[in-house]
Amino acid sequence: MALGVLAGGACSARGDAMVVVPGGVYTNLYRDQGVVAVAAFEMDEVPVTNAEFLQFVTEHPEWRRSRIKRLFADTSYLAHWQDDLIPGPEAPPDSPVVRVSWFAARAFAKAQGKRLPTLAEWEIAAQPDSSNNVARILAWYGKPVHGILPAVRGTFRNPFGLWDLHGLVWEWVDDFNTALVTGESRADSGLERDMFCGSGALGASSFEDYAAFMRYAFRSSLQARYTVPNLGFRCVRSLKP
Repeated sequence: MALGVLAGGACSARGDAMVVVPGGVYTNLYRDQGVVAVAAFEMDEVPVTNAEFLQFVTEHPEWRRSRIKRLFADTSYLAHWQDDLIPGPEAPPDSPVVRVSWFAARAFAKAQGKRLPTLAEWEIAAQPDSSNNVARILAWYGKPVHGILPAVRGTFRNPFGLWDLHGLVWEWVDDFNTALVTGESRADSGLERDMFCGSGALGASSFEDYAAFMRYAFRSSLQARYTVPNLGFRCVRSLKP
């Protein structure tokens, strides 16, 4: 994938622990999915933590583990928490919240006056780290999840000032489920075969970016109600003109 900076200058940390990420041009992994121009935006410096999510479910009881509708989360939703309002020893306050569905992540973001990042925004924000630390990223992708997750700000801070985009948890993006959708239902029946068989790589914009292939495959395997033990999220906010 290729990225071009549209807004120059260094990124600055905000008082509310957000970082300004310059806009850019994101080239989708598959060339036929086009190029996306992204305006500058603000992104949370770190993933959302258990402490932050606890405050959210305290104020919005419909998103507590015992009350959430199965339409919005599978049975593993916050399963590692001790109780509705007690994260417990397996979910330390400063560790990223995981086992949350896309619906729950989206609701949290909305309650903060924010939103989930688009795939293009997330990839642009992560690109400096992706380009310079390929071996480390691939090693992490292949590492099984065991035990309690470390606290945020415990891996790497990229040149934009963002922590833990790689190496701590996977992260939801708002349009995760558009990866295999063409918009024409009659054309979608053979799409998965074309993307994931050996010939699918022929349409890729970058043959060397194996980490991007892994992210593409992971996102494509998700459903909005899934909760995964190493899948969390962070929020973004559009900048006012």
